[in-house]
Amino acid sequence: MAASPSPKPSPLEESRPRNGFGWAVPIKAGRFVPVGGKYHVAGDSPETRAARVNDLFAAVAPRYDLINDLQSLGLHRLWKRRLVRLSGVRPGTRALDVCCGTGDVTFALAREGAETIGLDFSAAMLQVARQRADRDPGKNPPRFLQGDALHLPFEEASFETVTISYGLRNVADLDGGLRELKRVLQPGGRLLILDFGKPDWAPWRWLYFQYLRWCVPLLGRLFCGDADTHSYILQSLRAYPGQRAVDDRLVRAGFDQRSLHQLLGGIMAINVATQPKAPPSQRSFSGAETDQVG
Repeated sequence: MAASPSPKPSPLEESRPRNGFGWAVPIKAGRFVPVGGKYHVAGDSPETRAARVNDLFAAVAPRYDLINDLQSLGLHRLWKRRLVRLSGVRPGTRALDVCCGTGDVTFALAREGAETIGLDFSAAMLQVARQRADRDPGKNPPRFLQGDALHLPFEEASFETVTISYGLRNVADLDGGLRELKRVLQPGGRLLILDFGKPDWAPWRWLYFQYLRWCVPLLGRLFCGDADTHSYILQSLRAYPGQRAVDDRLVRAGFDQRSLHQLLGGIMAINVATQPKAPPSQRSFSGAETDQVG
């Protein structure tokens, strides 16, 4: 089996708190700073947004998996499994799971035999992931690193597969994030992005946004003692361009062989793209294939 790529020397030591947006921001021991009772997104400076999101994940980390199960009725596990199937990883595949959180996708890739690294900016989320690894390391335990999604601590072309689940929406510089993910992919390597979507059908989109506006914060209040933390999902989704615009940005970033997999009518989506093998002058771009999945 191929050895996992070793990170290059970098100031991103695990002991130093970092965020996923390009700034060193201390974790505030589970405390976060709401503005007007909510996490503002569109109007915040990148630094302010990064600090608030960092605090948010520190606050929700202990019950992050529980609230995901509740607000998605457990469907997020099926969507993550589909992501792993689409990745096509095999034993020995070198894989990087960016914004890995508590490690669902990281562990799933490792179970398929991939030599996997999970990276996240949140020390609190990584602590949960490492506790899970300690309880059940499995035959092929992944590695977990704290780092910056905009400045990945790896050499170019280090990985055959890169995944990011529910993380691209939180990156302050989306296009910069895509360029950085592309940088660490080998020629022919595959990028897979799972995130909240914006359904094409307006009535379904309206109903979905109402669920995020009212039901998800209620679940947060009941099970985590706080509604404001979970109202962030809708705010961040409104600022996020959505799956079709992400596909367009993948074109601009230089990816090809793209496909878009719509889940449950587009409320979630998986964007898949490939690192080109040929120089840009020798290839042309075509529209993304679309797969509607119920």
